[in-house]
Amino acid sequence: MNVPGSESLAYEVAAPAPVPTFPLDQWYVAALGWQLTDKPVGRTLLNKPVVLFRTPDGQVAALEDRCCHRALPLSNGTLDERGLRCGYHGLLFNGDGKCIEIPGQDKIPSKAKVPAYHVKERDQIVWIWFGSSEHPEPNCEPPAYEVHSSGKYIFDGDVYHYDAPYQLIHDNLMDLSHLGYVHLRTIGGNASIHMNAEMKVESDDRTVTVTRYMPGSVPPPTYVAAYPFKDRVDRWQEIEFHVSHLRIWTGAVDANTESLSNPDRGGFHMRGFHGVTPETETTSHYFWTIATNPQSDHEAIKAKVVEQTALTFEEDKVIIEAQYQNMCRFGTPPMIDIHVDVGANRARKIIEQLRHCAR
Repeated sequence: MNVPGSESLAYEVAAPAPVPTFPLDQWYVAALGWQLTDKPVGRTLLNKPVVLFRTPDGQVAALEDRCCHRALPLSNGTLDERGLRCGYHGLLFNGDGKCIEIPGQDKIPSKAKVPAYHVKERDQIVWIWFGSSEHPEPNCEPPAYEVHSSGKYIFDGDVYHYDAPYQLIHDNLMDLSHLGYVHLRTIGGNASIHMNAEMKVESDDRTVTVTRYMPGSVPPPTYVAAYPFKDRVDRWQEIEFHVSHLRIWTGAVDANTESLSNPDRGGFHMRGFHGVTPETETTSHYFWTIATNPQSDHEAIKAKVVEQTALTFEEDKVIIEAQYQNMCRFGTPPMIDIHVDVGANRARKIIEQLRHCAR
């Protein structure tokens, strides 16, 4: 029997916000500065179709890649002296996504606009902000990369598209022990020395650093082509993981001539920037640059180092895409870890923690 007023009250409990697919509240690499010239560039970044272009004053802008009139991708349009013009009916948009001209029509509806993203170019790297609902506006500056602006190095780079999830690229870059097996023609070297290199791994809640030393090594082909080594060399590999990019400093000095812990050591340097940006859950953009310090014939040696680096990354791409295809083929049977996986595993833990923080 129900007593009036005694009915139990039902309360609606809000479901927890879903965990985002990728870490948010981060700056991700959207392009290398020299890739944005006289044409708009369309890319999907973190599942979001984006068009990138330069405004008349040379600044970088990023808009949703969809015209608000009939939905043509704006990346199919053209740039003129005032902004980005849609390739279907000529609507003209400025860098804020506002329509500033409709051909043949004086009145521009207030709704004639396209969502804009926060984007910033720094040290010739174009960064785009993907924020959570709590931080739609950037709460920090994009990372600096002084290697591009210090004047100590010369560099170049490119972008690869991977048919594989972005964290498989992280795994590959965090573990350079594979060089002796995958990159015999370029930056490899003795596989046993790579696998047994002295290794130190340090981490905090956002970064992982892996340091590897290989004294008494035979210099690999890329090193020999770029620097006048006398004989054996002492090699180093310093890998610094951040959520949206990695910085890898590798190189060598003539054996027993300098301390590998000296931050100002000489010898042959290769400083790599690796912007790893998810396209979707299963595809990725890999923006890379390589900087070096030739002693002579600067342009010729830079060209050689860039060519050899591109060859190296093409070798990596074959391995990673084949790895992912096999993972899809076999499903999820358990995989074992070995000693070289420490850095990559810590990087994956950071990614997982940051995904949950941005709910």
